Amino acid sequence: MVAITLPDGSVREYDGAVTGQQIAESIGSGLAKAAVLARVNGEEWDLTRPITTNAEVALITRTDPEALELLRHDCAHVLAQAVQELFPGTQITFGPSTENGFYYDFHRAEPFSTDDFEAIEKRMAEIVDRDEPITREVWERDDAIDYFNQVGESFKAEWVGELPKDEDLTIYRQGENWLDLCRGPHLPSTGKLGKAFKLMKLAGAYWRGDASNPQLQRIYGTCWRTEKELKAYLTQLEEAEKRDHRKLGREMGLFHMQEEAMGSVFWHPKGWAVYRTLERYLRAKLDDAGYQEVKSPQLVDRKLWEDSGHWDKYRENMFIAEVDEADTSTGNRRMLALKPMNCPCHIQMFKQGITSYRDLPIRMAEFGSCHRYEPHGALHGLMRVRQFTQDDAHIFCTEEQIVSETKLFCDLLKDVYKDFGFTDINIKFSDRPEKSAGNDEVWARANRMLREAIEATGLPYEMNPGEGAFYGPKLEFVLRDAIGRDWQCGTLQVDFILPERLDATYIGEDGEKHRPVILHRAILGSFERFIGILIEQFAGKFPLWLAPTQVVVATITDAAADYAQQVQKALKKAGMRVDVDLRNEKINYKIREHSVKKTPVILVVGGREAEEKTVAVRRLGTKEQEFLKLDEAVAKLQKEAEMPGNQ
Repeated sequence: MVAITLPDGSVREYDGAVTGQQIAESIGSGLAKAAVLARVNGEEWDLTRPITTNAEVALITRTDPEALELLRHDCAHVLAQAVQELFPGTQITFGPSTENGFYYDFHRAEPFSTDDFEAIEKRMAEIVDRDEPITREVWERDDAIDYFNQVGESFKAEWVGELPKDEDLTIYRQGENWLDLCRGPHLPSTGKLGKAFKLMKLAGAYWRGDASNPQLQRIYGTCWRTEKELKAYLTQLEEAEKRDHRKLGREMGLFHMQEEAMGSVFWHPKGWAVYRTLERYLRAKLDDAGYQEVKSPQLVDRKLWEDSGHWDKYRENMFIAEVDEADTSTGNRRMLALKPMNCPCHIQMFKQGITSYRDLPIRMAEFGSCHRYEPHGALHGLMRVRQFTQDDAHIFCTEEQIVSETKLFCDLLKDVYKDFGFTDINIKFSDRPEKSAGNDEVWARANRMLREAIEATGLPYEMNPGEGAFYGPKLEFVLRDAIGRDWQCGTLQVDFILPERLDATYIGEDGEKHRPVILHRAILGSFERFIGILIEQFAGKFPLWLAPTQVVVATITDAAADYAQQVQKALKKAGMRVDVDLRNEKINYKIREHSVKKTPVILVVGGREAEEKTVAVRRLGTKEQEFLKLDEAVAKLQKEAEMPGNQ
């Protein structure tokens, strides 16, 4: 007798071993049809794998979030089978699921082409239609090596040959003639996969990621639960391509990047106008919230990074500069590092003089320029750079102030995000990572206090295991943009470790020295990345207050040139960013050109407007014009262009 405990607490008993599929059938035909996976005592199992002892079992259906990774993994196997059926002699290596799909790496003398995708997708669909059973088999290691060598799968044989000799292997067979080495789990049959998949691109890869090994060909695909989800994803990709901040940045003349300054941004006047406007906006918000702005050094001696723990935990991401002077402690040449973060420097400022408990909390903010070594292949426009400016701040407080400061920060963060149109915010609680400083007791204390703080805000959150900072747990604030993509921007970290390592103290009410708690926090994350996100959020159509060029005054005839310049002068006096277009071009040409550059407002002036001191106001994306007196137009646009919070 095997007793199965279901998630609702009910217990079902079966005569002998039972599979997840049989459990589903005993509950109802609807569940039997929908189930794709079993969770047995917390571990994911194939529906067809026998359960031989009493267990807690949950059945996962196609609509559950966990099903998506399973479908994508199976899709990779179906891709591999299709390729080997169509291109005999192709060797398979490995093919995992990814965030939005899957890939599989192949070894083949001839290169694949995207022209092959149609035939491969057709064969994949045929394999699904064949509804071939997927069965789990346990093989002995030596039998697996012999098999893979016999069928010419040298990569698989090599991999198995390095596994422990006494280790049995799981093999998954699709139908009768195709199999692959895999831990699983998998669907019961290929027919359960469905056809909501599409092959996306080709890329090169190396066996085991080592360039000295044979080169492989990687085929990427995407897979979803339904055709509707697939279509929505492909539509999102199309929209994302239109909104690509690198493309729009070029078209709008905002910035560029080049190899000679890899991972750093060349801000052009229009892009720098956006940057400075964002900086002024945030500075005003921080002033209102009681932050004190500081500026710390760029180059800091190695010793401070050793004392803080960054040298041990973060050295590979730091840019180092050796200077031709002796380090008095070692006698070697002195070694400095470009700061990858601001926190050790802020602690040095906190330590100047004596701080009383009455002074806390101290909210120390810096728009700090930082440098981090990011691999060349990871760089991506403004989204992943090596030089960036954090909207960084450190709150030095007592343990009793953690909750109140967390509440204040969350309110400030939500207020800022709302001004940019971000209202869908997901919070992740990231706890201790594999590489961390401090002992178990300190981490347990920090975890407990951060959890109490976020729960006191009443905001929902989800766990994100192992993704905290090396010196403390953190909250990550994830924004969802206009086309449904998620961006992790803001953070709040509770830190008991750096105050200890760098000997930060304050005088308590009892007259004794105490360690402050440091709350590391950011809202934008970095100016560069946040501007990239904003470009894509607005598709380049910035709100008037943030637009690099807010207004263009365009002439219909040369006779209106002097008046156009008067209009420009009046708008500039009102504090607006305004250009004038006096070129001898047709007005429709000018309007099209400035529309491509996403200029929010075009003021059209001709001889009549010059005579009557009026302007024709044309808004981006519309063909209608509003005719206003110049003074009225200036006052109206000035009001519209006010920063949020000043209106």
